[in-house]
Amino acid sequence: MIYNPWDYQRAACEWILSHPKCGLFLEMGLGKTVVTLTAIKTLLDDFDVSRVLVVAPLRVAATVWAEEAKKWDHLQELRIVKVLGSAEERNAALEQDADIYVINRENLRWLTHREHELHSSHWYFDMIVLDELSSFKNPKAERFKAIKSAAPRTRRIVGLTGTPAPNSLLDLWSQIFILDGGERLGKFVTNFRTKYFYPGRVNGPVVYDWVLKPGADKKIYEKIGDICMSMTAKDYLQLPKRRDISYPVTLNSGAEKAYKTMERDLVLPVAEEAITAQNAAVLTGKLLQLSNGAIYTQDDAYITIHDAKLDALEDLIEAANGSPVLVYYIFKHDAARIQQRFPDAVILDGPEEVNAWNAGKIPLLIAHPASAGHGLNLQKGGHIIVWFGLTWSLELYMQANARLYRQGQSQPVMVYHIIARGTMDEEVMKVLARKENRQDALIDAVKARVRCYAG
Repeated sequence: MIYNPWDYQRAACEWILSHPKCGLFLEMGLGKTVVTLTAIKTLLDDFDVSRVLVVAPLRVAATVWAEEAKKWDHLQELRIVKVLGSAEERNAALEQDADIYVINRENLRWLTHREHELHSSHWYFDMIVLDELSSFKNPKAERFKAIKSAAPRTRRIVGLTGTPAPNSLLDLWSQIFILDGGERLGKFVTNFRTKYFYPGRVNGPVVYDWVLKPGADKKIYEKIGDICMSMTAKDYLQLPKRRDISYPVTLNSGAEKAYKTMERDLVLPVAEEAITAQNAAVLTGKLLQLSNGAIYTQDDAYITIHDAKLDALEDLIEAANGSPVLVYYIFKHDAARIQQRFPDAVILDGPEEVNAWNAGKIPLLIAHPASAGHGLNLQKGGHIIVWFGLTWSLELYMQANARLYRQGQSQPVMVYHIIARGTMDEEVMKVLARKENRQDALIDAVKARVRCYAG
């Protein structure tokens, strides 16, 4: 695919190139990964850097960076190695000759220890990219201590995030410290806190929260403005006003085996008879359940098969950095498992939840497209939709998306689809993209599976 960047993407790329250590605060959907890879490619071509380390959440490290590079023509030559798995596998990956090494943030401490043992004071990488800089906001965490030791030995550092301080500007201190070693906000978080905040709720010497002093936010922004660029979707994504984004996940070997076994056993019984919409719906329904991670047994009981989609949903919620997220589920066990993982999630049940969502009081709303598909105005509560499971019904799909993508929406709507690779999810996405009739699509999908196993 040919990369034709938007003007804001050109500006963001230039920001990285012209600022050796900087923060790039790009909201979800603005393409921070391709922007950063483009800047890295330029720096590599100019011999400004030679070995780049990307630190990201595990599932992002495993998929996003390598897949994004494969997507664009100008990035095809980038050599990307994933430093994941066992210690032996990580060591072997680091021995490979590559341009970019991608590691999950949990192993950053291991990497800094390894490099210190092997190279003493020399650091192996001349550029570090921290994907989701806000995950380094805790100065007591091991990951912060690890990057703190590596940062002074690294010529270039880029911190990427959507919203660096979703909870409080207190979260900024450690993130900016990584970039400038304390030059702008001070070398100690305690000094930063007392300079810009005052104690809120207290109990003797214990301070439960800190309140921003009047005008302190402006002073903080002025301090960091020379190294941090911030962009929001509503300012730059004028066209299109809605973006549909696929978020693929890979099933582990056990789940993949279970899926293929179920697919084979369910499809073969109908191979010699006419395929009707009724039996096609049963077949594909079972496969879609398993794609989502669980399957019904009897009496509405279910067995959990995998958590790949829950993990992906967690990544998307984290990347949203405090922005409310509307999640559409298909099966009851989807909702149950989502609530188990995210106890604060609220199921849309009636006007009370609608009003609370539109008032900004629900950070994670889960809804079935059949119950939220018509008549509800949810556009005031958020602009991010995640399809945890997929529906064959084009009408339900379009109506559900229209709850946020409608008149009165003030921000571009992001519609994410979590898709399990190699499963019926991919067939559903093709059908929705072609805007086909549900019944015909079901039958055609099952026929394709029959031909595959009869082949």
